[in-house]
Amino acid sequence: MKNTINIYCDESCHLENDSITVMSLGGVWCPNEQSKIISERIREIKELHGLSRSFEVKWTKVSPSKVNFYLNLVDYFFDNSDLHFRGVVIPNKNKLAHEKFGQTHDEWYYKMYFVMLKNILSPESSYRVFIDIKDTRGGEKVKKLHEVLCNSILDFSQDTIETVQQIRSHESEILQLADLILGALCYANRGMDTSTAKKSIIDRIKLRSKYSLVKTTLPQEEKFNILVWTPQELELC
Repeated sequence: MKNTINIYCDESCHLENDSITVMSLGGVWCPNEQSKIISERIREIKELHGLSRSFEVKWTKVSPSKVNFYLNLVDYFFDNSDLHFRGVVIPNKNKLAHEKFGQTHDEWYYKMYFVMLKNILSPESSYRVFIDIKDTRGGEKVKKLHEVLCNSILDFSQDTIETVQQIRSHESEILQLADLILGALCYANRGMDTSTAKKSIIDRIKLRSKYSLVKTTLPQEEKFNILVWTPQELELC
């Protein structure tokens, strides 16, 4: 019997015409049987720092008054061998030439999700993919994404990718953790330096991962894996 892996996915600046050039998408993944234990531990860390168990962790909420809490979360991620991260950064959406490749932005978006997930997927496991609800078209896009992902790995019976479903970020501590890490990755690749608290989080991730956050890691990196993608790399990733 296959072991089941949960992948909690988020995306940042993914809209085609949002005036932000850098886009990123990524996911935190863990064994399904550890998800409740991990979620409870994150709630305990919230309480330890005087926050409500229902406090929603978000990169946009990082502030000097809560910086120690967020640093603690980063350390928890790196100290827990069941937690892993895979992120893809697209440095400049303005360089995309969808017409040249006969695709829409949505079709490219599905391809990039596959590029992000394929380093995680193994035929020896089954996967449940959870995606943060972003817009009213989410249900339609998630159904299409599941179809594209399964077809990409010839998983026509959906034995490997069991489900792709939407959840709200406040309902999942692990999805909140994905938001935090992905936010740091995007911030670093945008070259931003407007918040000392956010810079502290990025510096801690750099220290613990031993990576710059702005360069591609080895494909085999399992704990903290990054791909900085450029258009000509699509067929090579």
